[in-house]
Amino acid sequence: MTIYTVKEGDTVDGIANAFGTPASTIIYQNQIPYPYRLAIGEALLLQGDTVPRNSLPSIYAGGYAYPFISRWVLEETLPFIDTLYIFSYGFTPDGTLIPPPLDDTWMISMAQKYNVTPVLTLTPFGDDGKFDNSLISSVINDLNARTRLKDAIVNQITNRGFQGLDIDFEYILASDREAFVDFVIYLQEAVSALGYLTSVALAPKTSDSQTGLLYEGKDYQRLGMAADYVLLMTYEWGYTYGPAMAVAPLNKVREVVEYAVSVIPPEKIHLGIPNYGYDWRLPYVRGVSRATTIGNIEAVQLAIYNNAVIQFDTLSQSPNFRYFTTNAEHEVWFEDVRSLNSKFSLVERC
Repeated sequence: MTIYTVKEGDTVDGIANAFGTPASTIIYQNQIPYPYRLAIGEALLLQGDTVPRNSLPSIYAGGYAYPFISRWVLEETLPFIDTLYIFSYGFTPDGTLIPPPLDDTWMISMAQKYNVTPVLTLTPFGDDGKFDNSLISSVINDLNARTRLKDAIVNQITNRGFQGLDIDFEYILASDREAFVDFVIYLQEAVSALGYLTSVALAPKTSDSQTGLLYEGKDYQRLGMAADYVLLMTYEWGYTYGPAMAVAPLNKVREVVEYAVSVIPPEKIHLGIPNYGYDWRLPYVRGVSRATTIGNIEAVQLAIYNNAVIQFDTLSQSPNFRYFTTNAEHEVWFEDVRSLNSKFSLVERC
């Protein structure tokens, strides 16, 4: 595998000739849209024709997807992952399970077709579509609600083909720290009895005493023992309402991983990697500014359209650029093959 950084005057055909790689392969593997323009500073993955799944490195990979995902995108992705986390199932204060607004049966079937594990993702979204810690508290502290929710999850797994459970709860109250561990144990035991695994998402902590609503309700060590594996949510340092910066800066991700492996067996830890970026209008004003979420391919096209040169920050190991519109300056951070490769290397080292 070679990672090539585009220089001024480069074309897809020119790079293909220089490296002896078919232009069609470069276009496909790097998702370059017609008319196949390149941005200066853009990173390209160069290798032979598409690598068969059975020849890929032995690394475990999964991805979250909503039922409104393109069927074509999902089918192109499934050969390269092991687990499909179907997002998401909610619940009411009395423990009644709420399925996604769109039918997800086709996703379960397609995952099974590619021997990929379909996992039910459980999230405590309120009526406003945001994580609701009062909803969490009402269920994890009520035995009847907890039992009703457990029975509904078991029914989904038994009758619809799910093969696991992912518990993605955020903003858990510090007072619910122990109750949440008990809740995870309760559901893990039920899912394990069916022969499947339970995972739990963990906010990116760097110590057990870290303060803040995202962190105080999550006990890394005990949740690492309760769940079959955990997902570190190592992203969103750069986020919608924050200042412009890398979404998942490697230096920050490394701090979280180093703490996690000190209290959880490394083989039970999965690393969360974002597949998106943000576009900030400058200057950033706290409480006023709001970044726009963009895809990684969209970010490159934005650089091309605005004649921006993509830079690569060595500390965060993340690509970024600035561009100007009539009314404002913008700053964009996203992910590319270089930033992803640096995160994969961190997985291998830890």
